[in-house]
Amino acid sequence: MSENTQNLKELLIYITKIEDKQQISKIKHKLNDIVVINLFAILENIEYWEEIEEFGKMYFKALKRYLELLNGIPSHDTIQRVMATIEPEVTEVLLRKWMELKISGEDKKIRKILNINGKFLNGMKNKNNSPLDIVSAYSKEDGICYSQVAGEGKGNEIEAILRLLDKISVKECIVTIDAIGTQKEII
Repeated sequence: MSENTQNLKELLIYITKIEDKQQISKIKHKLNDIVVINLFAILENIEYWEEIEEFGKMYFKALKRYLELLNGIPSHDTIQRVMATIEPEVTEVLLRKWMELKISGEDKKIRKILNINGKFLNGMKNKNNSPLDIVSAYSKEDGICYSQVAGEGKGNEIEAILRLLDKISVKECIVTIDAIGTQKEII
């Protein structure tokens, strides 16, 4: 079995193990379907829930070959509600597994310019009911976020950056970061 096939298999297995927190009596759409639609939309740089729904509708026939979609494409409200029940770390692992799949078989030295930046997601809250702080390693060249971690607020951005750097290889990469990158803990 090729490394690519193995990574795809691991990604699909991981998706099936995500805890479904939907109320059983109200389920119209499988969690796997919602997660995969969302993942593919993210990879297309789609940011808004309405656009994710439109993406699903536009690619319904292609998605139907791989997903059940028993009740069609879920509404943007359903996608948002279900994705809000999934821990940010789960989404981060999904994106990382996708990237492993994308680069498997290629030279493992990515040799990219990686931009590291933190952003607050005001529409999503962390366990303290504060806006979620996501620190990402992004390649503008590829248009891909290679990894991201959830921070616990602005005061903990250094800790989040360190966790992010532990997850990715920056060997032979140029890394850009804002002024917080000059802190001695990061250098």
